[in-house]
Amino acid sequence: QANVINLKTFLSAVRLAHQGSDTGVLPLSPLVPAKNSDVEKPKTKMIITSRRDYPLTKSFPFSLEHLQTSYCKLARIDTRVLCLKKLRKLDLSHNHIKQLPATLGDLVCLQELDLHDNHLEAFSGALCSSSLQKSLQFLDLSQNQIQALPIEFCQLRGLVQLRLDDNALLRLPCRIGQLSHLRFLSAARNKLPFLPSDFRKLCLENLDLFGNPFEQPNPLVPNIQLKIPLTLLECAARATVNHRIPYGCHLLPSHLCKDLEVAKTCRCGSACLSSFIQITVTMNLHHVAHTVVLVDNMGGTEAPILCYFCSLDCYSQFLDRHLQSN
Repeated sequence: QANVINLKTFLSAVRLAHQGSDTGVLPLSPLVPAKNSDVEKPKTKMIITSRRDYPLTKSFPFSLEHLQTSYCKLARIDTRVLCLKKLRKLDLSHNHIKQLPATLGDLVCLQELDLHDNHLEAFSGALCSSSLQKSLQFLDLSQNQIQALPIEFCQLRGLVQLRLDDNALLRLPCRIGQLSHLRFLSAARNKLPFLPSDFRKLCLENLDLFGNPFEQPNPLVPNIQLKIPLTLLECAARATVNHRIPYGCHLLPSHLCKDLEVAKTCRCGSACLSSFIQITVTMNLHHVAHTVVLVDNMGGTEAPILCYFCSLDCYSQFLDRHLQSN
């Protein structure tokens, strides 16, 4: 992109110097500082909203911090995008993306990821274990075809805003309460029959669960998975969680570690693994959110939530209180 005349003069001087010519005869011009108008500033933002404008032969500037490529009919994420290490905001909404590459987690500065209106059927657990754990604050997965999110999803503990509207979600992550920074959650128009028990730990500013086919809770019809006497595995697992005994894949098989990570918590505070009594109870969503979008057209703000008991004694005590209050 140099000035052609100046470039020819410079190359001529280099050739003469290489030939050993005296410096006095070299066609050197005095150095003149470049004008501000001549200096191209690094590009930090690029917005592409049509297939026609999508760059096929040119590279994306490595200085980009905000990239939007919407309505481009992309079937996958461009590998050139995955090299933009300074990206803070990536908008890939309104495309045909079916799968996310694990290398998306290499974008260490990424704070906002918009995948609204694509063809996603899953969100990779590998991404949840990547650098996105610390950086990602905004995630939009609405209008896709996702039925469930992986256990690892709740490792994205930097999330502040999460949109899951218009998917096919049958459940929310069982450890969703670990998202301690989450303030805005929207999961409207899915297929949720109830909420996970960990939902009680959330502290939200805005919550939208409208249009889900929530079941009518019935504490008097429990799902009994209790095994008496408890197996040795169940006893050991409960002791490990209750006494916070350190464990890891270097000590236990990986499948046991995963089971311990999703251990259920009884109303009494004790843990239970595969031996429990499960019911659904009603929870007013204002207990976890300041602003609640109505759950249904009847003006309700209540939803069924799972509740676990580690023993018949715990369930009996709950049942006595429930019957007395009614």
